[in-house]
Amino acid sequence: MKTQLKKSAYLFVLSVVLFASFTSCKEDEDPVVVQQKSIVETASSNSDFSILVQALQKADLVTTINNSTNLTVFAPTNSAFNALFTKLGVTGINDLSKETLTPILLYHVLGQKITSSQIQNGYVYTLSPGAGAKTQALYIKIDGGVKLNKTSKVVIPDIMTSNGIIHAIDQVILPNTVVDIASNNGDFSILVEAVVKADLAGTLSGAGPFTVFAPTNAAFQALFTTLGVTGIKDLTKEQLTPILLYHVVSGNVLSSQLQSGDVSTLNGKFKVAVGTQVTINDNVKVVAVDVQGSNGAVHVIDKVLLPK
Repeated sequence: MKTQLKKSAYLFVLSVVLFASFTSCKEDEDPVVVQQKSIVETASSNSDFSILVQALQKADLVTTINNSTNLTVFAPTNSAFNALFTKLGVTGINDLSKETLTPILLYHVLGQKITSSQIQNGYVYTLSPGAGAKTQALYIKIDGGVKLNKTSKVVIPDIMTSNGIIHAIDQVILPNTVVDIASNNGDFSILVEAVVKADLAGTLSGAGPFTVFAPTNAAFQALFTTLGVTGIKDLTKEQLTPILLYHVVSGNVLSSQLQSGDVSTLNGKFKVAVGTQVTINDNVKVVAVDVQGSNGAVHVIDKVLLPK
């Protein structure tokens, strides 16, 4: 009798274990799928993004954003938009047209999904149209946090959505002219100083388009050594202007459009050689290309060009 009871108890425990295992397997095979909200739905459910949503609606971009995948959106908060309104002298989104809003909003969107751990220093391309065939570049610098174009900072990273990722930012970023591109990158601080002293910032911030071959700070330091001066302060506006204009080509010329031969600048011609690396006047190297702005493109060079 005791043997029979032990056998019955054993069979009962075994059946419970098998049932539990079977149930666990079914749960593994049929997981519960949690549907995430889209980028616009996520922003709409957060009161801190209410002005952004209003702007997307006015610019007729809601469908575009919702129908795209693997996007990264740098999303300005309401306080960021209010600061922009003060800067522009307007009261709100109602004072801005669809045509004004569209390039600004698309300048906050990347066509790839980048988490905060994947963000690196350098240029990324937004969905905002540039002056040429390429979309506009955005400069990212990791400096006590992630900064965009030197001014806007990521304050809340990695808000995951069904079709991409949102990083909240504390300032609205505006599309960049070629002057802004130089101003937002510390490697061009001497170039910016020279452009300001030569009174060319206003001209190069105009409609253009312009293509600028931009010398780095190291390139300018080498020039100062050659000239026996300590910096831009030792050069006059009259000396700087022809040098700077020799770095500017009319039109939005991308690297793919460069050909060997003479290229007309706003102050004479220089000679381009296209090979494994693009060189100018035989010994000046183009070290980075196609930083696209709203009114032109910037190519980076390792020496200052001097007109004959």
